[in-house]
Amino acid sequence: MYTKRKYSVKNMVLWTRRETVLLALIALVPVVAYEALDQKWLHLPWLPIAVVGTAVAFIISFQNNASYDRVWEARKIWGGIVNASRAWGFAAKDFVTRDFTEEAVSDAELSAIQQELVCRHVAWLTALRHAMRQERPWEHALQHPTNKEWAAMIGVREHRHSLEEELDGDVPPEELAYILSKSNKPAQILAIQSRRLRELRTRRLIEDFRHMEMQNLLNELVALQGKSERIKNFPYPRQYASLNYYFMWIFVVLLPFGVMFEFGKIGNEMAAAYPTIGKYFVWLSIPFSALVMWVFHTMERIGRSSENPFEGTPNDVPITTIARGIEIDLRQMIDQDPSDIPAPIEPQYDTQT
Repeated sequence: MYTKRKYSVKNMVLWTRRETVLLALIALVPVVAYEALDQKWLHLPWLPIAVVGTAVAFIISFQNNASYDRVWEARKIWGGIVNASRAWGFAAKDFVTRDFTEEAVSDAELSAIQQELVCRHVAWLTALRHAMRQERPWEHALQHPTNKEWAAMIGVREHRHSLEEELDGDVPPEELAYILSKSNKPAQILAIQSRRLRELRTRRLIEDFRHMEMQNLLNELVALQGKSERIKNFPYPRQYASLNYYFMWIFVVLLPFGVMFEFGKIGNEMAAAYPTIGKYFVWLSIPFSALVMWVFHTMERIGRSSENPFEGTPNDVPITTIARGIEIDLRQMIDQDPSDIPAPIEPQYDTQT
């Protein structure tokens, strides 16, 4: 049984195993030509390679910081959705009453209205997470072979179930057809909620102040949806991402030629005292070069895989799990039958989706 830390190391090794083999081959080829084929001219001075490496390190650091900011902002936005959703549940439960109306309204009808408002909000969460999981042209992380393996093992719920399938039961059929006919489905659901509040205000099932407070909650949800859409629809600038990727590979290809020559000089100095070690010391540049290249490449890939926090990779914001948690809270608030409340989404392989 692996501890979580050991399991993370294991996952990192598995996640980068294809690149590790490639980097080892890149480190091997120059040494074979230099030592086995006696091509002693085949080397580069270390100083310019070190300068390139320093520049690449700065660029990778900039990319990782920017990517982390995108992930962290996305998590804060969905944290705001959690809070606003719970507030909507409180309002739906406690603001819709007979206190201000002369109309005869039964307890069953009040309960049905409260459930309608909550279930429509659940439908909004469902539509929003489906919108966030839609593929964009610049999203590429799930195309990588190792992420495809993860998708085959766990997958993303929104990629396996259609929006129509998941909305079924939360909104009436005619309302579902209307929502599905629109391009921005989450926004249309909020618009329907707003119209419904107006109807309840007309019937005086909610009075002016409560109507205003619930409308303010809808406005907050609109703002949070817009912030989430902003991250989804505006990628990390390609001029940074692409050039960073190319510069990293330039450094990776050049590195073995400098490391090999430095190890060769060390081996020559050791040859007098340790002939055997000195003779073969240059071959140790292969694992050393591969290790340095692996560090640079892996850090660049981590930043690249974090650019789009809603794409659905193992390191993204787990909006499916968050939305399910909100749904459970809201359904319990209105005292739904526990058998009708879905179970929490359990992590798989220590990963939330």
